[in-house]
Amino acid sequence: MPKEFKLPDLGEGIHEGEIVEVLVSMGDHVEDGQSIMVIETDKATTEVPSPVTGIVKEIRVKPGDIVNVGDVLMTFTAEGEAEAEEAKPPPKETKVEAETAPEPLVAGRGEGPVPAAPSVRRLARELSVDLRAVTPTGPGGRVTAEDVRAIAEKGKMVAEAPPPPAEERPTEPPAVFGAPPLPDFSQWGSVERIPLRSVRRTTAKRMSLAWSQIPHVTHSDEADVTDLETMRQKHKADVEAKGGKLTLTVFALKAVVAALKAYPQFNTSLDMEAHEIILKHYYNIGVAMDTERGLLVPVVKHVDCKSINDLAKEVYELAERTRSGLADVQDMSGGTFTITNVGPLGGTGFTPIINYPQVAILGLGRTRLRPVVRGDRVNFEIVPRLILPLALGFDHRVVDGADAARFMSVVINTLENPENLVMMA
Repeated sequence: MPKEFKLPDLGEGIHEGEIVEVLVSMGDHVEDGQSIMVIETDKATTEVPSPVTGIVKEIRVKPGDIVNVGDVLMTFTAEGEAEAEEAKPPPKETKVEAETAPEPLVAGRGEGPVPAAPSVRRLARELSVDLRAVTPTGPGGRVTAEDVRAIAEKGKMVAEAPPPPAEERPTEPPAVFGAPPLPDFSQWGSVERIPLRSVRRTTAKRMSLAWSQIPHVTHSDEADVTDLETMRQKHKADVEAKGGKLTLTVFALKAVVAALKAYPQFNTSLDMEAHEIILKHYYNIGVAMDTERGLLVPVVKHVDCKSINDLAKEVYELAERTRSGLADVQDMSGGTFTITNVGPLGGTGFTPIINYPQVAILGLGRTRLRPVVRGDRVNFEIVPRLILPLALGFDHRVVDGADAARFMSVVINTLENPENLVMMA
């Protein structure tokens, strides 16, 4: 009897994914644990292994499909059953059976999947390179990104499959229910419909959820980080020599943990059904990152137990994995609070959206050298200082405005007194 293979639970908060690539064809023999498809979620690109050793009997998905946890992706005939079926005499073929036989959804791959990382597979698709035409140079015969780029530059590109027709779009209901229908924009000029897929699609849904479920309030303030920047410039070369990168975000991680310990209500989630506030006694801070796939939020675990040097190295390595598509589900899960730093991109301020089901998020703006008045109205001086804009978004169901002001004061005091950061673990 064919064994159904359903999309398994891929981790915390992941309910769906997009099929990026199917690595086998109907009739292929697969081993237990062999990669059979690549699925992209809002957290990571994952190679999904076969649950059995046997024969691929049916493939029910194709690249671009959105699938939910529990959906049947493939069916297999287990090894023993496959041998029994092969021993049976073939049934008499009829014209009707021949006409209705299902066709493979993916081009034949009789030699098995080509060993390559998900990021390399994505690069090959973008460059229209057939991985089977690439000579691998990586360890264990794996195809590397350099291999793909090399063959693309030589003009030896082979498309694996034609792009899906423009009219094929997800039929899922829009994220915002009750919204009026859109007008026919083509009546005013030329338009193009671009499928809302992968990370962008998930981001749209999560932002709609967060904005509709959480009463957002933003508390803004500023920190004088002149002395902090002096310390950062003094030590950044030493940190880089050890494999890290000393950024403002690294210091912000420690400052946030100091504030979370002082005001633990910011390190919670709200369970409305149980009428309970879930207090977390650990400090896992998400760091929002701008990537080619969209906005991703990898998580730095147990920030309170790590030194500035440890965090500088871990954040740098985590950012490299995330931007190259190599971060796994564990890298993207378990956050209790989020930091988003748009300073490198510019802007004087913004309103960050809380990363549901967390209850707060800290936004960092661009540091600017500004004139600051010191003293009183009679005796004063004007000095140049480096000022950092801060925006704390919080869930007003759990946190009051006065709490937000106190929380922000701890963050500011920590950033303005670098010796406090040095004394932390």
